[in-house]
Amino acid sequence: MHRLGKRLIDLSREVTTSAGDASLTPAEIAVIEDALKHPGSPMSEIKVRTGFAQSHVSESVARLKERGLIETSADPADRRRTRVTLSEVARQAVLARAGRSADQVIARAAGDRVRAERVGALLDELAGLLL
Repeated sequence: MHRLGKRLIDLSREVTTSAGDASLTPAEIAVIEDALKHPGSPMSEIKVRTGFAQSHVSESVARLKERGLIETSADPADRRRTRVTLSEVARQAVLARAGRSADQVIARAAGDRVRAERVGALLDELAGLLL
């Protein structure tokens, strides 16, 4: 299951990135995904959800903020806490990438059209069962 999961992640990354896309570390990707799903979250909650150390989350947030992908603000209830939100530019880029078709990537991975169609059907079925 781990090997399949890793392979699906690699194929997914191939679909959602292209030449010229900025490269992101796994921690930065996790922070962006978390900020998309949980806007305005404190870094301590992002740490818990992503499983990365607090220092790693803080470094990733700082790098992403420098690149204009993340916005931060002080928590009004506790000024010591920093809340993290995905920038609008990053949010639009994530949504655009998410809309890319996986057909070509699946066809290359499967080797032929018939197998690619079967892979697509199996992925749809698996998603229906597990999601």
